[in-house]
Amino acid sequence: MQKVCYDDSSLKSLISPDVYTSFADQLEAVETMLNKKTGPGNDFLGWLELPEEHSPSFLDSIQKQADDARQQCDVFICVGIGGSYLGAKAAIEFLSSTFPQQRTPEVLFAGHHVNSDYLKDLLSHIEGKRVIVNVISKSGTTTEPGITFRVLRKWMEDAYGQEEAARRIIATTDPEKGALRKLAERNGYRTFDIPDNVGGRFSVLTPVGLLPIAVAGIDIKELVSGAREAMKYCSGTDLTTNIAARYGVNRNCLLREGKTIEMLAAFQPQFTFVNEWWKQLFGESEGKDRTGIFPASVVYTTDLHSMGQWMQEGLRTIFETFLRVDETRETVEVPHFEDNEDNLGYLVGKSFEYVNEKAYEGTLKAHRDGGVPAATITVADRSADSLGQLFYFFEKTCAYSAYLLRVNPFNQPGVEAYKKNMFAFLGKPGFEDFE
Repeated sequence: MQKVCYDDSSLKSLISPDVYTSFADQLEAVETMLNKKTGPGNDFLGWLELPEEHSPSFLDSIQKQADDARQQCDVFICVGIGGSYLGAKAAIEFLSSTFPQQRTPEVLFAGHHVNSDYLKDLLSHIEGKRVIVNVISKSGTTTEPGITFRVLRKWMEDAYGQEEAARRIIATTDPEKGALRKLAERNGYRTFDIPDNVGGRFSVLTPVGLLPIAVAGIDIKELVSGAREAMKYCSGTDLTTNIAARYGVNRNCLLREGKTIEMLAAFQPQFTFVNEWWKQLFGESEGKDRTGIFPASVVYTTDLHSMGQWMQEGLRTIFETFLRVDETRETVEVPHFEDNEDNLGYLVGKSFEYVNEKAYEGTLKAHRDGGVPAATITVADRSADSLGQLFYFFEKTCAYSAYLLRVNPFNQPGVEAYKKNMFAFLGKPGFEDFE
């Protein structure tokens, strides 16, 4: 059952059928490049068929490790940066209870920045608790997670002794090579493989994301099944049925009209880290060769009281994609008070969902009237099935959109530039010439 819908009806006045027709040949070429794996970066297209390739036994093996971890720890720490943590964080935040203390075990994240205060607070938080560390890196040499893992590894070995610490460390890394693979083999860490043909920002449905998501108590089979369902309606060149292709074409049409910024505007706070995952996916995939749409995000109605002003009356270089959930898990209604001093009595008996929906409708109209092109993505509910579909829908859209821009969606040369400079300033051997 399709649980992700894309409504671009409000763009019809801006994008004519003739424009869509002009993209037909390009879209057909992109579809061919994806299906035959002949486009730039084609050696990183493993995510395309991943939902179909995961066997029940493979998912069971991840689930067993997750179940064991749930029994053995109070805190499960994921050490990684970029795609090595954002997908799992997005899934856990979207699918779990809002308040972390209600999750058992806690799934926490480290290594995604360089900050002593955060790390010391984390070490204080885990003192006296049973801990498992999942370090996630293809190479094992990325600076931020690398130095963080050094600190956590020392803490684990001091707390448990070297042998027991090794039993409590899981490495998700390259299947054969790299510093982390060698370290894991030497110390006897449990390991999961990151497929060679899947890049970090497309890795949420590999063990990179699936293990911590399963530890959080989320049904990973349902998540993967959702992605498999999305494969059905995110393929082909018919823009009436392939909503990922239509979204990708719309993005390129709007860019040609000078709309260089896309604002992903969620209407539920549980989408906050889905927004963050989306920003990395599109930003790292499209922002190169002096082109690409700048991905930004907000969470309404909160940000209507801040960024809403800019959206309404700022530079008209932006378009908006609303992101909403059709059915929440719970319903709260506005209660009655005789005094009605806040003049909100007219909302008595109305649900928060009703109020939020009217806020969405009002914002959509206001921003369209203010000259902001807008479309809406609706997710059926807060289930793993729906989120799996949304993940795949965004990944496929990103591939279409980037290829239509004529950029390689799967490399990130700009990221490497900062690393080389940082290595030089840190005095790493071999990088002296970059100062």
